[in-house]
Amino acid sequence: MAKKPHIPLVPLKGTVVFPNVVMHLDIGRKVSIDAVEKAMAGDRRVIFVAQRDTSVKVPKQEELFTTGVVGYIKQMLKLPNGTFRILVEGLYRAETSAMTKHDDYYIADVDKLSEVKPESELKEDAYIRSISDGFKRYVDLSPKLSKETYQDIMDIDDLSHVSDVVSSYLNIKVSQKQLLIDLIDLEERAKVLIQMLSNEQELLKLEKQINQKVKKTIEQSQKEFYLREQVKVIQKELGDKDGKQKDVSDLLKKIEASDMTDRIKQLAKSELDRFERIPQTSAESGIIRNYLDWLIQLPWQEMTPDMLDIHKAEKVLDQDHFGLEKIKARILEFIAVQQLTHDLSGPILCLVGPPGVGKTSLAQSIARAMGRRFTRVSLGGVKDESEIRGHRRTYVGAMPGRMMQAMKKVGTVNPVILLDEIDKMANDFRGDPASAMLEVLDPEQNHQFSDHFIEEPYDLSQVLFLATANQRDGIPAPLLDRMEVIQLSGYTEIEKQFIAKNYLVPKQVKKHGLDGNHLQIRKDAILELVRRYTREAGVRQLERQIASLVRKAARQHLDAPETRIVMTKNKLVDFLGHPPYRYGERESEDLIGTATGLAYTAFGGDILSIEVSVVPGKGKLQLTGKLGDVMQESAQAAMSYVRSRQDVLELEPDFYEKNDVHIHVPEGATPKDGPSAGITMATALISALTKRPIKKEVGMTGEITLRGRVLPIGGLKEKSLSAHRSGITTILFPKDNEKDLEDIPQSVKNHMTFIPVEHMDDVLKYALVEVK
Repeated sequence: MAKKPHIPLVPLKGTVVFPNVVMHLDIGRKVSIDAVEKAMAGDRRVIFVAQRDTSVKVPKQEELFTTGVVGYIKQMLKLPNGTFRILVEGLYRAETSAMTKHDDYYIADVDKLSEVKPESELKEDAYIRSISDGFKRYVDLSPKLSKETYQDIMDIDDLSHVSDVVSSYLNIKVSQKQLLIDLIDLEERAKVLIQMLSNEQELLKLEKQINQKVKKTIEQSQKEFYLREQVKVIQKELGDKDGKQKDVSDLLKKIEASDMTDRIKQLAKSELDRFERIPQTSAESGIIRNYLDWLIQLPWQEMTPDMLDIHKAEKVLDQDHFGLEKIKARILEFIAVQQLTHDLSGPILCLVGPPGVGKTSLAQSIARAMGRRFTRVSLGGVKDESEIRGHRRTYVGAMPGRMMQAMKKVGTVNPVILLDEIDKMANDFRGDPASAMLEVLDPEQNHQFSDHFIEEPYDLSQVLFLATANQRDGIPAPLLDRMEVIQLSGYTEIEKQFIAKNYLVPKQVKKHGLDGNHLQIRKDAILELVRRYTREAGVRQLERQIASLVRKAARQHLDAPETRIVMTKNKLVDFLGHPPYRYGERESEDLIGTATGLAYTAFGGDILSIEVSVVPGKGKLQLTGKLGDVMQESAQAAMSYVRSRQDVLELEPDFYEKNDVHIHVPEGATPKDGPSAGITMATALISALTKRPIKKEVGMTGEITLRGRVLPIGGLKEKSLSAHRSGITTILFPKDNEKDLEDIPQSVKNHMTFIPVEHMDDVLKYALVEVK
């Protein structure tokens, strides 16, 4: 038994090689290039086999047809792009009985297929003539083939040869050409080829008729329109719908499959009818198409099921945030009410606080706890009402407002939408966006929210709206009236240390490819980072400083992999430079005319030293230190109080006429304002006039009246933490603020004495050094 030839195999995509035909092929895939190079090193023979699926890059044996053509490579040229162009001559049909993978190409065992000729030469000649005549008519009709092409087959008197040559010229599918390869019975092959020639002739005749029809209906100069009409007539003759009709059909299916209400579906279908009637070249066609897309993509009834579990919600909030106990308690109360009533018409929560304290992440946690989708709508800098309500469709480039865009993004009618930076909205000649927000947030109106682009009422009543702001004063009063404000005062120093140690440091160490064996940041270093390298209410800047520290540690680790870096307070200067911030420190001794006040800033609390100097003069009161109007008025009130108590304080009746008083608050470049320094100014003033020193360990805060009463202030918690940090051990505060003591950490209260005062007499009793 003769041994089967082993021939390299070249898989073909989108083409077929026929025997008795010389043709060019471009080879680009590695599986094909390696097979060609193997053949060129041998007898230059390969077997060309077509793929069943042209999308497969490296086909397996079962993805190839079993019958191919053995060909001879006559020439090979390497092109600049790395591919090969080969000139091949098809030799004979063959069947691949087995395939073996060699490196990146296949070697196939091939069996040469013997063709079955017709019973008589007369019948063979008849088939040859029929094929030749059919091919001549095909050439005459085809605009792509020249008349000389027919000359290629005129002298061929072999049925197999003529059928292969004619087959190679036909513009038919690869599957049809493969059928002609598979047929080894020449009579069957001839019948199939004659039928294919007949079909192609009919198609060419029809194409010619279509071209003639189109040319009669249009002007020669309208070339672009002619091309569109040609496609339209072709599709019409084939019984197919044109491109626009297909769009209409697809849009109708989407409308039927959407969750629109019946009324909105009726509207969409009405717009679809308009879209179908309007020419595709019309500008209005694009506007209607865009409108229909929005109607289809908006959620109308789809909802996510609520998972209102108060215990799960508490767990989620504790996982995502440390501290903020009062805030968490209020949010849990809110979720509890939702769980019991399933009614969303309750208050809209507005989280107010400085940047970086977790307002946005709190909103995300609420959405996660309720099992709802979450999206954020940024309102910072919005000045145009159309940003909320959208633009009318008559405008060029019109689009829906931010509410509709948010609803499209989440895809359900009951998401959690965070209205971020609601205090940063402004208004101008284009309208007032805050007024548009009233309709969004008002439960009596938002079930029929009107967007100018959509035009139909849209139900926002199932949406849970949350809002964030940095300053309560920036929120328009009508909006504020519809929201319940939750104040986030920021993290305490103790909370920042805990967050840094347990969350920020592990996160950054892992993010930068280190672990606890490479870097340890000591507690004193974290405290120094909090106190002197950051000044903020939140922890964003703190995280950036930790990230910078870890980056420098990562570089040191690469230089000395075996060394473990232990970061202490003293090493921070080497890594981060000198600290940019300095918190106030208490006085080192009891001084006359210098009192320590407590201030509340956007970054937390701080101490405020107030100095008073009394010199001979004409009764002038001078205020320096970049004081705001309220603080200047507090100084004047303190002065009036002292004058009214001159007899009790044993001052001369005309002391204010003979002396000039200068009140100064250090750090003159920093603006200062507020009424809470009233009792501090009065104490420093009385100390300077009576020459009695003020106790260095005492800090105080409270507003003063002309009668000497001490009125309540805000931010006692933050002020107490700053006093504790600065070494103050006694705090004088308004008696009406006693309720705020419960917010102060116990660790701070254990080291400090809190004395409530109602009158300046009480302040002076505890603040001034006793006269011996």
